[in-house]
Amino acid sequence: MSRMTPFASPLLLGFDAMEKTLERLGKGSDGYPPYNIERIKKTASDEPREDECDLLRITLAVAGFSEAELEVMTEENQLIIRGRQAEQNERDYLYRGIAARQFQRIFVLADGMQVSGASLKNGLLSIDLIRPEPERVVRKINISVSQ
Repeated sequence: MSRMTPFASPLLLGFDAMEKTLERLGKGSDGYPPYNIERIKKTASDEPREDECDLLRITLAVAGFSEAELEVMTEENQLIIRGRQAEQNERDYLYRGIAARQFQRIFVLADGMQVSGASLKNGLLSIDLIRPEPERVVRKINISVSQ
């Protein structure tokens, strides 16, 4: 029995990479570290500009991580955030409820999305994303006629 995929329509050409991305996302992750994604609203004083863009912010709760223990990078269309805490063997814990836990969180970015910056404050890592309005491209394709 073959499986019917959402992109099986003959009218959807070249979407096989998107289908693989959706399958990978469906496998899920462990939910650590917790995060928020928010749309940054423009204030009333902001006037619409010709170069208008969407502004998004991803905020991850990374308490206990220093800037040196965090890595934010993009690879192709993915935003990859890694945290690696060095194990501190010189401490003698009576109880350890805060583990030095490594993590990797991957977000798939749409075409045109760009990371505009990242900041770490009060245990929260904020990553700002922008998506400039794409140029509308219309191109006429010439038809060749063979005799």
